[in-house]
Order: sequence, then structure tokens, then C-alpha cells
Amino acid sequence: MERLLSLSVIESPLLYAFYALSALAALFLVLRAGLRWRPTGRAAASAGEGGSPSRASQLPPWRKWLLTAAAAVAGGALAGAVVLFVSEVMLDVFGLPLDSDTRVWVVCAFAGVGLAAVSLWRSRWWRKAVAVLAAVLFIATAALGINNGYGLNPTLGAMLGINLTKHLTLPKLNPVHRSGLESALWQAWKPPAGMPAVGRSGAVTIPADASGFHARDAFLYLPPAALVANPPDLPIIVMMMGQPGGPEQSKSAVRELDALARQNHGLAPLLLTIDQLGNPYRNPVCVDSPKGNVYTYVTTDVVNYIRKNLNVATDRTQWAVAGYSNGGECALSFAAKRPEIFGSMLSISGELDPVDGSPENTIATIFGGNEAAFTAEKPSTILKAHTYTDELAIFTSGAIDPQYGPQSATAAAAAKAAGMTTQRFVGAGIGHRGDAVTYGLKTGFPVLFQRFGLAHR
Repeated sequence: MERLLSLSVIESPLLYAFYALSALAALFLVLRAGLRWRPTGRAAASAGEGGSPSRASQLPPWRKWLLTAAAAVAGGALAGAVVLFVSEVMLDVFGLPLDSDTRVWVVCAFAGVGLAAVSLWRSRWWRKAVAVLAAVLFIATAALGINNGYGLNPTLGAMLGINLTKHLTLPKLNPVHRSGLESALWQAWKPPAGMPAVGRSGAVTIPADASGFHARDAFLYLPPAALVANPPDLPIIVMMMGQPGGPEQSKSAVRELDALARQNHGLAPLLLTIDQLGNPYRNPVCVDSPKGNVYTYVTTDVVNYIRKNLNVATDRTQWAVAGYSNGGECALSFAAKRPEIFGSMLSISGELDPVDGSPENTIATIFGGNEAAFTAEKPSTILKAHTYTDELAIFTSGAIDPQYGPQSATAAAAAKAAGMTTQRFVGAGIGHRGDAVTYGLKTGFPVLFQRFGLAHR
């Protein structure tokens, strides 16, 4: 079972096998073998009496079936379009416009189910069974296609929300700490013999003693320099992914950090990707509320876990908070509220406001109907109330992200007006998918390396 859940579903043989099987299933349902034209019943009687049968009865059965199948496919596609309109436009279920290929997959899935449903009509039992299996296959293929487009869940287990990441054994705490920040770490660091070529990553459980928040296991990356006998006190990045999503989605960051570590003698920050949702289908918007005390969890429980268990630097300039989409808004909010903890912030296509669905729903379900409390939690409000010094804020987004691109620009302007040192990056041809995460990591991490003193300027 573990091997099955570990199968790659991004541009993989499994994905293309589903594409091919769906195409064959659709072809099989359309080509109903054994349908031949033979006048029967009234048509036969009329023909025998010299009369002319009706136009419809003159159609061969195979042509009647093709017309019926075409109508079923069109009806299914129309039903899919209606579902998309209601969920995306009227109810705003997803909180952002869906990409065109996602809409195509949804419409195709409904069209396929329509074809499968009509194939149950006047068919043998085994063809009915094939039709039912085909309907399931069409839905699964659409789900795989949509997931492949977004590129955030690399394995079947991740796509199904099943975390197979093994727990990580933490290195012993180093009793000797680097004092002060008189020089950049890259200047003083001499990699010892036997240092691993790559880092190590895995799941860790963070006790929620102060918050009581029911978070999923976090995902921790330890760079090569953290795995030696007497590791230096390294910087740390606390990261959050989008919604729906989970900590294991940050595995792409491991490749980027390992690549940067190879360029810098094994030096890289620790990366702790935490769960700010508790459930991929819930959004507590990173505040303390009836949906969960997320703010206390991050700023108290997570911070205490890091300080007690990991070899990290204590200076605020060596701590950063980062996030993608929903996690990006959380990152900006935590950096704005707690600059004494986080000296840097990276928002990758981050949301502008702490919103669960619509502002109206957020005010009702998170803030108990108190609109003023909702306004007070907006990062723009928090930024206006403070003046920041020595706070780095990095904002990345895609040029073809019509919703979160402008929001990132607005957030960057507000951070700059509040005194933060801001850097803004916009990726050509980048949307709001896995490509946005990859772009944000590749542009934001090198800036943080400079901030942390891990790379030669």
C-alpha cells in the first residue's frame, strides 16, 4: 500500500496511463458493437404493406445510438458548466477564479459521466458494469489532470491527503553556541570531514501545549551543516503552505535548499513547514478564534519547539517566516505583529486579507459578527499601526495571476510604507500554482541567504 501511495502523479507514466484508459473507455462506450439496421415491429409491417416508415424509424440503430450518446455528452458537459458557474461565480467556493484547464477537466468529467449514464440504457449487464467503472475512471482522470496542472501534490498519497513522511530523528543539541553576529557565518564556517552531501528531512510533531490547536505533523528540513557533530547555530525559516494543502507540499523547497547548500559549503537555513489549517478543508485564517488558536500555536508552541529542540541562532535577523497563498497572508501577519521574533518574511503569491471564503463569511464564522475585529486583523491595518526597522519583506507572484498578483503588490506597498525593506519579484508566465511556489523559492531563498550571512555577497 505504501508503494502505491508513493507513486508519482505529476507528469508520470501513471498519469498518462489514466489518460489512455479514459480515452479507450470513452471509445468503447461510443462504439456499441452489434447494432445493425433491421426493420422491426411497425416499421417492418409498414414496409411490408408498401407504406413508408417514419423518418426516425428509418435511422439505423447505430446512428440513433450515436445521436443519443452525443446528446448525453452534451448534457453532461452543460451540467459541468452549470456546476462550475454556481460554485465559482455564485458561491465563490474556491476563493479565486479557476484556471481554464481545470474548467476543461471538470466539463470533460461530467461529459464522460453523461456518456456512461446513457450507456446503462438497453445494454447487457457486462456493458453496464463497464459503464459504471468508466464513470469512476473519468472522475479519477480529471482529478489527476487537475492535480497535475497545479503541481502541488507529487504523489498519490499527497493527493489523497495521506502523509507518508517518516518521522525525523533530531540531532543532539550543541551546548556550544556561536556568540553574537560579529561576522557572517560563511566567513567563519569550515565544513568538517564526513559532512553529508545533502540534507535530511522528515515529519516532526509539535506539542500544542499553549494553544491546544490540532495541527498535523510539521515537515522539517535539516541542511548538511546541521548534521555534523558540532553544528553551528543556523538560521530558520518557518513556512506555511496554501489551502487546501499541508506541510508535506513543501518538499520542493528541499531541492532548492540542498542546491543552495551545495554552493555554500553545506550551509542553509533549517526549514520547518507547519500546519496552520488543522484540516486541508478548514481555514482558521491564522488568528485565535473558535476555529483554533492558530496565532498562539505559531508564535508560542512552534517558537518554543524550535528553541528547545533545534540548533538555531537566537538573533531575530536569523529567523524568517514564509508562506504560499493562504500561508503568505499568515506570514505577513505574523511578521507584522511579531517583528521581535521574525526579522524577515517571504510571501509567495500571498493573500491580502485573512479571509475564509468571503469577508461576510469570515466575519460571521471567525470573528463572531464583529467587523471591527476582522479589520484589525488585516495585515494592512497592523502595518499602519507600526514603524519597522531592520525588517526584510520579500513578495513574489506570477505575472498571469490576476488575483494574487495585484494583492501581492498592494501588500508590498503597505509593508514599504511601514518602514520594512521590501523586495518584489514578478515571474513572467507564472500563475497561481506549483510554478508560483517554485518561482517564489528560487527568487526568495537566495535573498534570505544573503540576509542570514550564509552566502558570499
